[in-house]
Amino acid sequence: MRVLALGGSGGMGRFSSLAISDFPNISKVTIADLNEANAIEFANNFDDRFVGIGLDVADLINLEKIMNDHDVILNTTGPFFKFGEPILKTAIKCKCHYLDICDDWEPTIDMLKLNDEAKKNGVSAIIGLGASPGISNLLGLKAINELDSVDSIITGWDVSSAKPEDESSQSGTNAAMEHALQQISGEIKVFIDDDYKMIKPLEKFDINYPGRGKYNGYIFGHPEAISFPHHFNGLKESLNVCHGSSESDIYVIKVLRWLVDNKIISFKNGASLLEWFERKIGAPDLEKQIKGLPAIYGLASGTKDQKKASVAVTLSEDELTNSWGMGAITGFPLAFGLKLLLEKKINKKGVFAPEGGAIDPDDFFPLLTDYPLIVSRSWEN
Repeated sequence: MRVLALGGSGGMGRFSSLAISDFPNISKVTIADLNEANAIEFANNFDDRFVGIGLDVADLINLEKIMNDHDVILNTTGPFFKFGEPILKTAIKCKCHYLDICDDWEPTIDMLKLNDEAKKNGVSAIIGLGASPGISNLLGLKAINELDSVDSIITGWDVSSAKPEDESSQSGTNAAMEHALQQISGEIKVFIDDDYKMIKPLEKFDINYPGRGKYNGYIFGHPEAISFPHHFNGLKESLNVCHGSSESDIYVIKVLRWLVDNKIISFKNGASLLEWFERKIGAPDLEKQIKGLPAIYGLASGTKDQKKASVAVTLSEDELTNSWGMGAITGFPLAFGLKLLLEKKINKKGVFAPEGGAIDPDDFFPLLTDYPLIVSRSWEN
């Protein structure tokens, strides 16, 4: 298997590159980055299967030429609202299997529409296999599988856990921060009252976490809100929400959003300020995660044995103490997706979000953690 790792030496990609370095059945790994010198230097950390090249993914003609010499694409090149759809289209054209960490809802809609073309070309494509989306989707899927019917799916995460990586091949504005600012600005698409709707981001939303009580969440623009209704008929609500270690975290982000929306500061400066703020806020408090909203979770509501019920699933307390950085918690799941593909545990053809049926969460989570997931059921409280 010949792997092309787009952005493979970047803040997220370097972790997936590291994780796949000891995978069997890989004959070649090309680390491709806009920063050629960094790609070559990073590739030199590994064995002779790895090579670094300079590549501008906006040059689709050259991108296609490079892809034609590979079997599978790992794409960590952001922001995905710029690059997600054209890179996937090119991969499908070249009949390359494809996995990415797309965290923008806008391209997610268009990328899911490429399902028939991917099937036609025998391509398995998984989009959004990072932390959120990615781990969050599969936690949500685990919650859904506990219920007889589902009306609502909420995926959530703590903004104070989204620490930018210190080391990257990027110069200038951090793509992850561009993404975050994009998803709290303007309007976002969500699924409410059995329909897709455009709303203003960061609206307050009540989270009733089984066994833990009610908390404030804030609606965030993310692919989970779009992809769950795409894959599951009958849903009436699908949202991605964030929360902070304190309400002041959200207040500061809202002020930053206002400054950008009203053109008082530029989008670029807003992304830089958001990166500074993310580095300054404290890590999620473990006790609050155990008793309250965890750093990442999936929450499904519906029926069980003909009664109203809800289920929430998160990582174990042991895993929540792990000092995952944003790059690791995003890049490693992508690598585990490749492992499942190599082992033919991902074999469905088409374009799927992580919850779409191509990945069995019981295959995925043992790769991510040695500890069992924490499942909170309303009927057990």
